[in-house]
Amino acid sequence: MKKKKFWTLGVMLLLILSTILAACGGSDNKDTGSKDTSTGGDTASSGEPKILVYGRGGDSVALDPAVVTDGESFTVTANIYETLVNFGERDVTIQPGLAKSWEASEDGLTYTFQLQEGVKFHDGTDFNAEAVVKNIERWKTGADKHPYFSSQFVVGDKQVIESVTAEGDYTVVFKLSQPQAPFLKNLAMSPFAIASPTAFEADEEGLSANPVGTGPFKFVSWVRNDSITIEKNPDYYIDGYPKLDKVIYRSIPENSARLNDLLAGNIDVADGLSPSDKATIEGDANLQLIERPSMNVGYLGLTVTRPPFDNVKVRQAVNYAIDKQALVDAFYEGLAEPAKNPMPPVISGYNDEVTGYTYDPEKAKALLAEAGYDGKEIELWAMPVPRPYMPDGQKVAEAIQKNLEDVGIKSKIVSFEWATYLEKAQNGEADAFLLGWTGDNGDADNFLYTLLDGDNIGSNNYTFYDNPELHKILTAAQTEIDEDKRNELYKQAQVIISEDAPWVPLAHSIPILAANKKVTNYIAHPTGSDRLDAVDIQ
Repeated sequence: MKKKKFWTLGVMLLLILSTILAACGGSDNKDTGSKDTSTGGDTASSGEPKILVYGRGGDSVALDPAVVTDGESFTVTANIYETLVNFGERDVTIQPGLAKSWEASEDGLTYTFQLQEGVKFHDGTDFNAEAVVKNIERWKTGADKHPYFSSQFVVGDKQVIESVTAEGDYTVVFKLSQPQAPFLKNLAMSPFAIASPTAFEADEEGLSANPVGTGPFKFVSWVRNDSITIEKNPDYYIDGYPKLDKVIYRSIPENSARLNDLLAGNIDVADGLSPSDKATIEGDANLQLIERPSMNVGYLGLTVTRPPFDNVKVRQAVNYAIDKQALVDAFYEGLAEPAKNPMPPVISGYNDEVTGYTYDPEKAKALLAEAGYDGKEIELWAMPVPRPYMPDGQKVAEAIQKNLEDVGIKSKIVSFEWATYLEKAQNGEADAFLLGWTGDNGDADNFLYTLLDGDNIGSNNYTFYDNPELHKILTAAQTEIDEDKRNELYKQAQVIISEDAPWVPLAHSIPILAANKKVTNYIAHPTGSDRLDAVDIQ
């Protein structure tokens, strides 16, 4: 099925864009020795390379998908690497990928995968069963370096993947230590893309700057905080793909500057746009608006190991202090809804009966008095890059700062470069911080366990929240195959999280992108990791 392009056939968005980019060589990239100064905009004449310039709000952290958690990294790696199984074009149904078929045992403890044949990594080495085994073993033995593996395939001190073996060149058998309901969905996530063993065995750290996968595009160059260039893989095993010859990802931090570059024809696609830009895009005959299906949450995290947020009453007070509806009205332009749970309503197991926290400054003041809050100023961290769940971190932080001041909490807004911001927050250095999450696989486990279980402190649990009762429920849900029972466990978990209040869930957004109308077949995926192999330029 894969060889007939299951994930690009079918009904597609006909979105269109033009570009003519002349690639120029430079030499100020310490990683690869080149800097591409191409620009987009004009219609490429027949026979000229099809080059797409993609404007985004921030740079990638690294291009080894196994070692990162940020969406800007996965934006690029999703087109260089491939996973054993894929999500559907527009949803999170499981489809073939590097594995053309699979079979699970009745007890859910054994999965046997049949692999695609004739596939090669970008370094010319063969993709086969042994390559899969070496990737899994790499993740297992270095779980401390691979945050997603430790959050998705490690429960407590126990690894879910007990063993993986090659049975011939194109058959791989996984043995699990316990059933895992989202096992296949986890394997489809961007962090579990298959890299060339030859590359990571020679220089594992080097893979972060020189990625080697099997995907439709090959890595060319990276100029830090400027651009990443990838080009067509001429040996890609699916005939006719990719359609583009080259993609240049440009880092343009300012939303307004990114939109202006699109309007001027300097870029061909603009991601991470402000909701307020929607009217401008719809009013320009040369542009098309692209809405990404909502599967995210933006939140204010409260580090529970740092005063004053080690006191649950202070955390609850902050929840009452923030006017979520006003934030949505001011910054999301109708493209979001206020959040009350850590996962969006589209995820199975969502608990709509959770009351949440209404905007009630007087209740917040009363709780602060009960907590004995000393009035000491806190740091409020503002995201430095726009993300789908947080279109303008600085402005949202300023509005929250005013809400907190109204109830007697003084705050100082600080920020850092994106990679530093994530690292420092991950280390527990923030008092309160803005962040968010776009679901990787459409499963409740990927929100609740990944973001708020004690197992994931130091990984994706930036608040350092650890509740043993919650842990027991979430780990039970991972092995529960009965969907109704599993959903009930997740509903219980959301009640506990709401009461403990390690977050202020802010909003579930409908992210928007824009493109020139001469770009076709651009499909925005709910996970935020868009495949560009079927994208074309008219």
